[in-house]
Amino acid sequence: MQPDNALNWFEIPVADFDRAKKFYETIFDYQMQDSMAGPKRMGFFVYDFKAGKIGGAIVYEPSLYSPRDNGALIYFNCQPDLQLVLNKVAHAGGKIITPKTIISEHIGYHAIVLDTEGNRIALHSMS
Repeated sequence: MQPDNALNWFEIPVADFDRAKKFYETIFDYQMQDSMAGPKRMGFFVYDFKAGKIGGAIVYEPSLYSPRDNGALIYFNCQPDLQLVLNKVAHAGGKIITPKTIISEHIGYHAIVLDTEGNRIALHSMS
């Protein structure tokens, strides 16, 4: 049986947990729940686990994770308009690498930013 989604979970490495948590809470305008998972400190992005939705977290565990700007690129859903999130990036301590740009009429728009830890992430919306 083939799975419904290629992605099941993601983890974004952070060097300064509190700084990274503040960045993501600021741009997405919600409080991240955080907890320890063994030696890992994790801050969770909003998702509906019970409904089988895909989620992820920021993770601080220096022996396992290192932030980087040329690794995997994760796209965050920023409906209805990614510009609303993009407008908060610089104030939250991040940097805009690629401004809001159309991919195609059928796929929508994206932007690429660096978070406070040096991770490259993408924002996506249809408008």
